[in-house]
Amino acid sequence: MTKTNIPEKGAIIQRDLETFSILPHIPGGFADPALLRKIADVAEKYGAKYVKLTGAQRIAIIGIREEDLDNAWSEFTDKSKAIGLTIRSIQMCPGTWSCKRAKQDSPGLGFALDKEYYGKPAPAKFKMGISGCANGCSDPWMKDLGFFGTDSGFTAVVGGKGGGTPKLGQAIAEGLTADEAIALTGKVIVFYREHGKTPERLGATIERVGFDAFMKAVS
Repeated sequence: MTKTNIPEKGAIIQRDLETFSILPHIPGGFADPALLRKIADVAEKYGAKYVKLTGAQRIAIIGIREEDLDNAWSEFTDKSKAIGLTIRSIQMCPGTWSCKRAKQDSPGLGFALDKEYYGKPAPAKFKMGISGCANGCSDPWMKDLGFFGTDSGFTAVVGGKGGGTPKLGQAIAEGLTADEAIALTGKVIVFYREHGKTPERLGATIERVGFDAFMKAVS
């Protein structure tokens, strides 16, 4: 029987249809040396083919055998997983932690949202991107929900996506504090969970239900 992804094990089937990749949780791509060493040790111990930096600011350990998945995950302190119909890794730029162009603390907001929502269920995959300025290094306009910093606060953007049929999001709020952005995120996710139909992304849900109805729900 052909193997497939095993979401509960955080495992994605590879091209050979025999081995899997796992992606340890690295919030915003901020990894300390100990985690980098752990990823290298696990890759070596379980015979991974290689590791790969991903577009979602994670490090994939590629080529793990199915019988080794549980043991490989047991090596990590953070065993949270997010594949399938879940809220995925939240992309973040360095923001005011280090970038001279940043207007707002994008990692501060991103880490708060990651703690609350990473790996939680959704009608389809749900992606967020948080940028400290309008340059949008974390692609907020191409996410289901994005935020970018301005002098007056965060601007919120909804309905974007990449993939085979990419779509640019649209701005729905400006001048938000971090707390206001977190509150808005909660309302957006509640709306999506109540109205979304698998496998449609948030933008498609908004189009089907109506933008006015969406704005009424999240205002």
